Amino acid sequence: MAQTSIKKRLKLLLEVLIVSTRLGLTSFGGPTAHLGYFHEEYIRRRKWMDEKSYADLVALAQFLPGPASSQVGIGIGVMRAGVLGGITSFIGFTLPSVIALILFAIFLDQFDVAQAGWIRGLKIVAVAVVAHAIIGMAQNLTPDLTRKAIALLALVGTLMWQSSFAQVTVIIIAALLGFILYKNHVEDSAARMLFPISKRFAVGCLILFFGLLLLLPIMRELTESTWIALFDGFYRSGSFVFGGGHVVLPLLEKEFVPTGWLSGEAFLAGYGVTQAVPGPLFTFAAYLGTVMNGWQGGLIATAAIFSPAFLLIFGTLPFWDTLRNNPKMKGAIMGVNAAVVGILISAFYHPIFTSSILDPIDFALAAVLFSLLAFWKLPPWIVVVAGMIGGSLFTLL
Repeated sequence: MAQTSIKKRLKLLLEVLIVSTRLGLTSFGGPTAHLGYFHEEYIRRRKWMDEKSYADLVALAQFLPGPASSQVGIGIGVMRAGVLGGITSFIGFTLPSVIALILFAIFLDQFDVAQAGWIRGLKIVAVAVVAHAIIGMAQNLTPDLTRKAIALLALVGTLMWQSSFAQVTVIIIAALLGFILYKNHVEDSAARMLFPISKRFAVGCLILFFGLLLLLPIMRELTESTWIALFDGFYRSGSFVFGGGHVVLPLLEKEFVPTGWLSGEAFLAGYGVTQAVPGPLFTFAAYLGTVMNGWQGGLIATAAIFSPAFLLIFGTLPFWDTLRNNPKMKGAIMGVNAAVVGILISAFYHPIFTSSILDPIDFALAAVLFSLLAFWKLPPWIVVVAGMIGGSLFTLL
């Protein structure tokens, strides 16, 4: 019996690894696009979670500091195959871009991909994927005029207030509105997210998160170790970022360029290439760590910047499930979910749409890719390949 259980667990872990690795190889376009890819693969195609649970997980990740898309991927992996499933999901989604950026840092002078046509195509793919995800989520999360209004307020607020704390503020306001407006709302059934994480383990993760945040700077001063300083710099950057990978840029630049760890030119070159690789933008840390301390530094930097994401998502999931099914808090969660739709539309417009659709032919390709995804129901990786081919053909016109 135990042997059968182990085989089933290994089969689930292998499934998670295969699916997440495919996403890690094909998910271009930044955190909002990644949520679109996740929605298409995990929710629409494989039905690993229901729509409301996915939306709640996205809302939690938006509220926590750290890379939102990575935290959502970890949460889905946990739900599918436990804590090891979360770790496996993260490895599959993250490792391809980590390897690519470490190799780029090693062979820095031999790469020049900024003007490649296939990169233009990948940006347009992100437009199609995010548009498809937003339409699906909006249908489920904003079914009435009140929630549509909350989504609209979130959209306007995040577009007009370009700040790293805008999303958190908007989500808090939406939670208050939802709590007031939907406090008497009754649903037919309560969806449950059965995360196999004990509350004791969760509390331990939260204690470790805050403990490292306090102790690492002290250890850095006492030991003067290069490796501890490296880990501390990336850990703090990963702990204080709200809003996704683009927001971490100024924190990392301030942490490492003025102190002489690397030049401003090398910093910007790596950030440019990070836009061209799939997977989470936080893997920019792999490039920076490699430039500063070789491939070992790349691995340490990657572990450091993603550690807060793991500790926070593991530490909050058990409590989040209890909270979201509390009758008094369901209205607040409904408001937050509606706000997430507005936030995603805001991120869809800027920076995804504004940086990708530059002329009519770009929009035409985006329409074709959207149709392949939404109407012909083709897998996302085929749409990605089609976008790369289309973008490459543009350079010949």
